[in-house]
Amino acid sequence: MKLIGLDVGTVRIGVAKADTSVKIATPVGTIDVDGNELNSIASIARRNNTTWFVVGLPRNNQGEETAQSQYARDFAKKLAQAVPGAKIRFQDESLTSVEAENRLKSRKKGFKKGDIDAEAATIILQDFIESFSPSTGIENEASAESSSDNNNPKKGKKTMKKLTRIFILAVLAIGVAGFCAYSWYNSNLDPVIKNVDCETNPDRDDCAEITFTIESGETTAIIAENLESAGLIRKALAFQIYYYFHYGNTSTDSSLKAGEYQMPRTLSVPEIIEHMIAGDSTSNVFSLMITPGETVSDIKEKLVEQYSYSEEEVDAAFAKDYDHPALAGKGDTSAYGAEPLEGYMFGDTYEFYKGESVENIITTVLDKFYEVIKGNNLESRFADHGLTLYQGITLASIVQKEASSEDQPTVAQVFYKRLEEGMSLGSDVTLQYALDLVDPDRTTYTDNSSALGLDSLYNTRKYTGLTPGPICNPGVSALLAVADPSDTDYLYFLTGDDGKMYYSSTDSGHQQNIIEHCQELCSTSL
Repeated sequence: MKLIGLDVGTVRIGVAKADTSVKIATPVGTIDVDGNELNSIASIARRNNTTWFVVGLPRNNQGEETAQSQYARDFAKKLAQAVPGAKIRFQDESLTSVEAENRLKSRKKGFKKGDIDAEAATIILQDFIESFSPSTGIENEASAESSSDNNNPKKGKKTMKKLTRIFILAVLAIGVAGFCAYSWYNSNLDPVIKNVDCETNPDRDDCAEITFTIESGETTAIIAENLESAGLIRKALAFQIYYYFHYGNTSTDSSLKAGEYQMPRTLSVPEIIEHMIAGDSTSNVFSLMITPGETVSDIKEKLVEQYSYSEEEVDAAFAKDYDHPALAGKGDTSAYGAEPLEGYMFGDTYEFYKGESVENIITTVLDKFYEVIKGNNLESRFADHGLTLYQGITLASIVQKEASSEDQPTVAQVFYKRLEEGMSLGSDVTLQYALDLVDPDRTTYTDNSSALGLDSLYNTRKYTGLTPGPICNPGVSALLAVADPSDTDYLYFLTGDDGKMYYSSTDSGHQQNIIEHCQELCSTSL
């Protein structure tokens, strides 16, 4: 039976998978909670041909369920509706994130927050399958001896002898099975072609190199299956087990680098993995990842530092005028020192040939953004709220910086309400952007008092209305939040010291939220 394990969070969901016949859970990766998470999980389930899910159920130190437990249960109900025939089980868990982080640290390998979530899902799923029993279908059940045997001494002795024999046989069987499994595993790490010296016999058919390609975003499981199909390894499962225990990751954020490789069939699994981690490929393709919330300055720096473009060619490309439908109605922010394409470099992972011109990179990104604009009918939906496309993108960029995907619709509603009543947006993130334009090192505006007085239309603490243009590139969730804001009536929000959002309809309520929830964060420098 194949299972999908989920560590449900409010920002990300860790995902793992397992086959109960193997009883080894492996991480798949993480899914952002952006409104499409149920579809993403359903897609993973379809690829793995299963409708079984194990959801982590958090508890506090006293073993009691918490608000997070209810969140996990509510999520499971939504999942059951999204996946026809879904069968969901809960696995009690606490401190799995701590254990996951400790595991990752022990492997002495750099990791991200998403890796912790994926590892936590793996721990949840592994704990569950440890109690799995094919005889009961889903979990072990304690067996009880019949009362007649317990009350009959002779039958009891016979039963004990029988149980002892069964136990000894079981131990022997487990030992034999373990030895066989270990032998199978080691033998399948060997090269497909053994005992051939290709250095002295390069013309042998066995020594011919095979072209193998790793596409950007492929999981280790997919790579392993493709390697087996290409005849470069013996068994995909042995490859995955070796990779998991030595590198601890089978998510899309894999250490196996995308590219085109030339490899003979005389390489062992460890040797193949070393090649792929080192990126010893002949590929002339590179991947550019742009994330929501990045600015044009961030992207320009990435092109220079990571992809070896010169500052001159990057600056020149971003300064050009582009006749592109995505830019229709775009305002001019040059008077403020803002980048002309700010807000339009849509977040996604793009693949380009090495040596691609920066102009073509920009055009490709604009093409993608235009697909999102048209595919979601954003221009018409923004117009329903009295905004042009450019104004909608601008507001979405502020929402992107202010809130996580789950809070973005309510934050968008707050801003709409404040615009309607002629109030300033009062957004710190727009002021921070204004400061970055005129004083990035904060040598002039050294404290909050002086910063709040900055004379810039990007300072929405001082001026009413929207900023002159976007302050970053908004993601899909922020764009949709502005297109379809929450049906609430708030005028104020803040992010508390605990990372949660707190809303109010009155200034007095807002001030009380500051007292109760924002003593540290609300006093930090801009």
